[in-house]
Amino acid sequence: MLNTRIYHLVLPGLLSLTTASAWSQTASGKNAPASPAPTAAAQADAALPLPAKITVAEASAAAAGPSLKDLPPSQLFDSNGLPVPTAAPTPPPPVEEEDDEPSMAESLAVNLVKRMVERGMMSPEDAKDLFRVAEADVAAAKAKRRERKAAAQEIALATGTPLPGAPGGAGAGTDATGEKIRVSYVPEFVKKELRDQIKDELVLEAKKGGILAPTLLPEWVSAWKPFVDFRMRYEYDSFPSGNDVSGAFPNFNVINSGQPYDTSSKQFAPQLNSNQNRERIRMRLRLGTEVDLGENFTLGVRVGTGDSNSPVSGNQTLGSTNTAPGGNFSQQGGQFAKYAIWLDRAFLRWDPVDSFAFTIGRFDNPFFSTNAIWSDDIGFDGIVIKSRYKVNEGVEPFLTLGTFPIFNTDYNVASNQPAKFASHDKWLHASQVGVDWKINKDWHAKIASAYYYFQNVQGQLSNPYAPQNAEDAGNTDSTRPTFAQKGNSYRALRKIISNASNGFGTINQFQYYGLASSFRVGTVTARIDYDGFEPFQISLLAEYLQNFAFNKSAAGAVAVNNLDANGFAGGNKAWDLNLRFGTAGMQKRGDWMTYIGYTHRESDSVVDGFNDQNFGGGGTNLEGYTVGAAMALSHRVNAAVRFMSASQIAGPQFKSDIFMFDINAKF
Repeated sequence: MLNTRIYHLVLPGLLSLTTASAWSQTASGKNAPASPAPTAAAQADAALPLPAKITVAEASAAAAGPSLKDLPPSQLFDSNGLPVPTAAPTPPPPVEEEDDEPSMAESLAVNLVKRMVERGMMSPEDAKDLFRVAEADVAAAKAKRRERKAAAQEIALATGTPLPGAPGGAGAGTDATGEKIRVSYVPEFVKKELRDQIKDELVLEAKKGGILAPTLLPEWVSAWKPFVDFRMRYEYDSFPSGNDVSGAFPNFNVINSGQPYDTSSKQFAPQLNSNQNRERIRMRLRLGTEVDLGENFTLGVRVGTGDSNSPVSGNQTLGSTNTAPGGNFSQQGGQFAKYAIWLDRAFLRWDPVDSFAFTIGRFDNPFFSTNAIWSDDIGFDGIVIKSRYKVNEGVEPFLTLGTFPIFNTDYNVASNQPAKFASHDKWLHASQVGVDWKINKDWHAKIASAYYYFQNVQGQLSNPYAPQNAEDAGNTDSTRPTFAQKGNSYRALRKIISNASNGFGTINQFQYYGLASSFRVGTVTARIDYDGFEPFQISLLAEYLQNFAFNKSAAGAVAVNNLDANGFAGGNKAWDLNLRFGTAGMQKRGDWMTYIGYTHRESDSVVDGFNDQNFGGGGTNLEGYTVGAAMALSHRVNAAVRFMSASQIAGPQFKSDIFMFDINAKF
């Protein structure tokens, strides 16, 4: 199609040049007799604009240049104003010979299509279709030229007139004497017109196809790279019979994010659901942009939905209201109420070379890991440095270093006391080293080891005191986690003394809870891909984790959960194994993949507030399997299904089976 359009642009100009050449040859005087010197009247006539009469002498003089390119022979007159006969009959129109050499326009079209295929703007199949159409057009044009040539030969035989270009003939190739004539001059305005026509046609095609649109935009607009993704999910959570309903599953996240729990109360503390099936329709929308600031700086921003400011989930449950203790509705949602949008990413990245990047702000997980330790949706606040170096072809070591603030003590804590409390800021300091290894054409491996030091995340016992009400703070209340899922072992934070003000321990026992263990987690993560069945790929992803700061006896001495008949049953190890098979990219309709995985996450192997939010309802102290599949409905839309079965490792029975069906769209 593109070739044909370019031919249509170039061909009229070429034909006009060919015709002009023939006219110039006849007007040059080689085919006309000499004429007398022009008279004064003839000179006056010659001053008139075309198509006025022109003398033979003037025509002969002008033929040497390009000015008579549009002058046909029939306009030649002698000095008396009479037509001048030509030296030979006007030959038949010249017949173009086939030229196997590609023209500039043809070469441009072919190379443009090839470049579009290389850059992924056009599929190889579409390119082949374009070439087939172009070849058909060229074949048809050649057939017409052959027909015209055959017709010209018949006329020449019938009239006895030699063909143009043949011995004794006249035309674009030779004059009447058979001498070759070369016309090398092409007027500049013709060249410019051809260039402008080709450019306009290419730009028009590019606009229609959206190929060159970014280059036509102002620089500040083309520097923006917007993106958006949307997910609609149906989720069904079921709990097999036999789960404990005696109050063994306190919801520490609700306790620690609200008023302290009065342990002397006759009411249960907030509890996790362990026996009632639930179904939810959940939505996640994220939209943002990255802006190229120039000189290797990039600014990124993203906002998204969410039931709350949870660090591990952007899900907004449709119609959700959440219920506070006592049955009161809280937070957003319900009755078609509008939903909140949260700032999810905001960062500045500097990458002066391809092998180095420095990022500050809030950004995606910079570590190679599984969701056993980091949720797929989590964002990191802080500073990270990433570097990689290619040792040789196929071997590329990498290094990641980062410092991230987890919690910053309120400036005025305790707000209702004149003497303020000391800070208990929490940090994550992390490093990872690994290697990307392209083993051969079909095999690719990636392996890394990481160390995560969670500073000050362990709960600390307060100074002894007797709280008079729920607002009477303890000096270590800030050591409790501000967000948690479930699974970690907890301890009481306030050292409440018994005296007359609290009925000697019978009332006003307001308590918060902190983590019973410290966390210094080491991990080994590996992935191996096999591409020998292209377009299908087999991938194996595995991770082993261990909390080296865990002390079972110390944690067991203060823990209030993860207990069984033999006492404290918590642990510090985890592993995750996933096998995936299917098309590698899910790039076009019909692409698919399926996977199966097994995970084992002991109670204090990782911080439960940061890992996967889906398996077993999120958190740690869980083991079980996951199976799933996905299929692309188009280049940007896919459907996925997943089933997860989980059981609690330590403590009373807690089992859950979760089914999810997702529709995902992205741009």
